[in-house]
Amino acid sequence: MAPAGGHGAKRGILERLDRGEVVIGDGSFLLTLEKRGYVKAGLWTPEAVVEHPDAVRQLHMEFLRAGSDVMQTFTFSASEDNMESKWEEVNAAACDLAREVAGKGDALVAGGVCQSSMYKYHKDEARIKKLFRLQLEVFARKNVDFLIAEYFEHVEEAVWATEVLKELGKPVAVTMCIGPEGDRHGVTPGACAVELAKAGADIVGVNCRFGPGTSLQTLRLMKQGLGAAGLSPHLMAQPLGFHTPDCGKGGFVDLPEYPFGLEPRVATRWDIQKYAREAYNLGVRYIGGCCGFEPYHIRAIAEELALERGFLPPASEKHGSWGSALSVHTKPWIRARASREYWENLLPASGRPFCPSLSKPDI
Repeated sequence: MAPAGGHGAKRGILERLDRGEVVIGDGSFLLTLEKRGYVKAGLWTPEAVVEHPDAVRQLHMEFLRAGSDVMQTFTFSASEDNMESKWEEVNAAACDLAREVAGKGDALVAGGVCQSSMYKYHKDEARIKKLFRLQLEVFARKNVDFLIAEYFEHVEEAVWATEVLKELGKPVAVTMCIGPEGDRHGVTPGACAVELAKAGADIVGVNCRFGPGTSLQTLRLMKQGLGAAGLSPHLMAQPLGFHTPDCGKGGFVDLPEYPFGLEPRVATRWDIQKYAREAYNLGVRYIGGCCGFEPYHIRAIAEELALERGFLPPASEKHGSWGSALSVHTKPWIRARASREYWENLLPASGRPFCPSLSKPDI
């Protein structure tokens, strides 16, 4: 299958999903840009859109070339409570960068908000909704295509975000950073999904905190809850690009390797092809990634689902399916690796003989 540029005339997110199309999200910005020297760990705020716009633009371009259908604004934690006077400039610049890159392909622009730093200290609904509304005003002015509320530990706050974002009249996706045990107040994944759908979310799901396998377990529970309630929003998965089977309820942030020692846990491209297929078989049609999810991971989703989508992304021009490009290697034992069977059955070593395969969360 030859690489292609996309679908032709742009359609909205719900039009694509309603037609049964696979929408591929983007991947990691915070951790990736931290590694590249443009984001500072700790507060994880996105000043880079103003200070180093070329770095953000380049990462957007890499995701677009790899197959992303959505350019999400790099506005994680870009609310007034986290960035004070900088928040408005950052949100506006992030929208402009996402729109510029989206215009080079068939991608849509999604304006993104996340949980506030305020909620865990005082659950002031009016004040927290004001924070979301301030960002929404910028997204409205910049005319984003749809909205994403992501990375919520508490369904109550996620519902508040949903209610605010619905005021713009554009489609709203809402994802929670929870595992199979549910949110921090003990609300089950199924119940969380039902509350979000009833609040008006068009797309619901999970992002961050957990790896692909655990995230799909959580989504399965969400789907069951929605089905029992007679609700059918579209489903969305944007997990970590790391393996985290040893996580506790809080996810990878509680692992001792977070955030600077996670590299041995990185998923291979073949792991991500498996994730993409399992997500698709579960009925998920918005499939992307979060922290640790690099452009080659996004390409893996696009390649795994190329038959369903009808085309390959431009980045596949430089990648042979299932290692097929190795068939011309000069060494016969490397040529023998040019097969799906080889890579699907490989058990990759970490190269660290004294390291455990699993860790114990700090809490």
